[in-house]
Amino acid sequence: MSEHVASVHWERNNQAFTDNRYSRRHVWYFDGGANVVASSSPHVVPVPGSDPAGVDPEEAFVASLSSCHMLWFLSLAAKEGWVVDDYRDDAVGVMARNAEGKVAMTVVTLRPAVSFSGPNRPDAAALADAHHRAHDACFIANSVKTEVRCEPVTTRGG
Repeated sequence: MSEHVASVHWERNNQAFTDNRYSRRHVWYFDGGANVVASSSPHVVPVPGSDPAGVDPEEAFVASLSSCHMLWFLSLAAKEGWVVDDYRDDAVGVMARNAEGKVAMTVVTLRPAVSFSGPNRPDAAALADAHHRAHDACFIANSVKTEVRCEPVTTRGG
């Protein structure tokens, strides 16, 4: 079908290494030219071993689920003739022990808040159905064992 590539680069830069106190800061390179400073989470490796300004893999996982859902939702909304003015999601992922006893991202909760304008706006049932269809279509959600929840937030414009 398709292949998606990201390059990850870390270098020691003359720091000690075997004492396990090396920097976890690294860079993600994407084919469109975006470069993202990344690091381990400060929740996993305390500062200065991690760089709190960097995106950690756990945050990226949550953002990727949220972004995929949003992109599908926007596509479905456009097909329904709904004019989306604003889409915001304060998604949260929870790390805990899974059924196998391993630390994993066990639940990701999406909280999309969508504002609409124009005469054709979804009612609550149509909005819930569109979020359900977006979730079912999301490639990322279909790729993981993590429970992914979607709890849309009602906004004034919607």
